[in-house]
Amino acid sequence: MKKVICSEKAPGAIGPYSQAIEANGMVFVSGQLPIDAVSGQMAEDIEGQARQSLENIKHILEEAGLTMADIVKTTVFLQDMSLFAGMNGVYATYFDGAFPARSAVAVKALPKDALVEIECIAVR
Repeated sequence: MKKVICSEKAPGAIGPYSQAIEANGMVFVSGQLPIDAVSGQMAEDIEGQARQSLENIKHILEEAGLTMADIVKTTVFLQDMSLFAGMNGVYATYFDGAFPARSAVAVKALPKDALVEIECIAVR
């Protein structure tokens, strides 16, 4: 059985998908754009955008009763690999101790012309 997870503190889905789905003790968080749920705006720099994407993930996990420490895998989508160092510096501050497994890939474009989008899998 699957359960839809939705946080009002993160931006709503902009298409036919859920913010997150829980199944068998695993929470699959959809790619989070760096959109502030209150203002609807995005920061202009990669550091601000990475921070917002991770904050959105944090809010969704909190809704599920989990924390960033429960993440086992992330995938980071970057508009360009030249943004990696800026994203990585912010990313490192969101985890304490054992980092989750991660993939980072450059893509041709992201929705709303974002610089970054991050998705994850967390476990109970």
